Amino acid sequence: MFSPPWFAGRLHIPISPSVLNPLLLHYSRVGMSDFLSVNADLHMHGLYSGAVSKDMTPRVIAEQAPLKGLQLVGSADILNGRWMDLVRQQLEAVDDSIFIHKNGTRFVLQTEVEDNRRVHHVIFFPSISKVQEVKERLAGKSADLDGDGRPKIHLSGAEIAQIAIDAGCLIGPSHAFTPWTALFKEYDSLKGCYGDLVDKIHFLELGLSADTDMADRISDLHRVTFLSNSDAHSPWPNKLGREFNTLSIMDVTFDELSKAIKREGGRGVTLNVKFDPKEGRYHKTRCINCLTFFSALDASSYKWRCPICRSPIKKGVAERVEELADLKEPKHPVYRPPCLHTIPLSEIIASAIGTKQAYSVKVQEMWKRFISRFGNEITVLIKTPIDQLKEVDSKTAEFVGAFRENRFSYIPGGGGAYGIPVPPGKEAKMKVWKDGKVQETTLNERVDSKQRSLSEFFE
Repeated sequence: MFSPPWFAGRLHIPISPSVLNPLLLHYSRVGMSDFLSVNADLHMHGLYSGAVSKDMTPRVIAEQAPLKGLQLVGSADILNGRWMDLVRQQLEAVDDSIFIHKNGTRFVLQTEVEDNRRVHHVIFFPSISKVQEVKERLAGKSADLDGDGRPKIHLSGAEIAQIAIDAGCLIGPSHAFTPWTALFKEYDSLKGCYGDLVDKIHFLELGLSADTDMADRISDLHRVTFLSNSDAHSPWPNKLGREFNTLSIMDVTFDELSKAIKREGGRGVTLNVKFDPKEGRYHKTRCINCLTFFSALDASSYKWRCPICRSPIKKGVAERVEELADLKEPKHPVYRPPCLHTIPLSEIIASAIGTKQAYSVKVQEMWKRFISRFGNEITVLIKTPIDQLKEVDSKTAEFVGAFRENRFSYIPGGGGAYGIPVPPGKEAKMKVWKDGKVQETTLNERVDSKQRSLSEFFE
């Protein structure tokens, strides 16, 4: 896999220690405030998982995290012995559950596993000894615990959950609505997967193609905490930290994370920051090959086979939520935090300079200039005055302004293809199956007008 030139030297950007160590700034204020506000991306994968960049090592993840405004990240595939060795080599243990890089980025012990119905689950561990305990209980039920970073376990979701809960871990569904490897592609409820343990499932990961408004149309989900994580497979600026949670906790430990997820003692998730779900790869029903959009009714009438190319049509998350929802409009419980949509800065830069490739050298170099000047991506996207951004690049500054004002439209994602943010004034066309044939349709969906500005929450 191609690596950007600045990864070769592990991204040597001249930024002061106070910018690269935002968590240290939080700790310096502990005496003045009981709670820390911590930005956390709690689900990602290391280089030993399938289809993951060779650059996804603990050291590179740690170096990239502060540039995205993150202070806490998931350790990735901690059940994997080779990955555990890398974590121990490149990081230092703070306590039983937390590792730290020299720049201050903290890691909580985390993995993702696949059950015997191809449903994925995220697990957080309270200690290394509990990682080993769970691994020993899974031995004999998996052929690749030390092979693939995301092991396939020949047990049901409920059986895996029992093992995790017995060890004092937290477990919940990964990207819960995704149509390939998620809970709601297989079941109609959390109980369908976890059975009698459902009351001990305290969180659900929304995934890129859903958000709080969608999930809170399902009243069965109102009791659980929603997490928004990147599930990053590479440290590129548009992958790592593309979704994250802001936690209100008193220290960065597993116990505090557990209390936040369970909403105990004043702790909690105070903000979900994530893609607009239209940008997710499975938001709308779409052919996985020719990428034509279908209504769920039309797709069903063709037995989920594309009448154009005969490839599978994959049901969209939006359509699956319609099937599951018992509420016409979302009803948010009082403890549900705001859910705010964002666009990765690298994608905004790509739109501004007129390229489709967010990985291009020109985009990388422009991204690096913004981060070198302003410290991290959150600061660029929401805090820095537009006039100051113009000093780096005027067109990008203009598009950041459009993002802040929710003036981007979307060609929605579907069939495994990401949605495309469309800047103001640019026409967006897509192929739609309508009236028994393919039609090219101009789509200019606006982001939900009720969406509040990110800047309200990072002042």
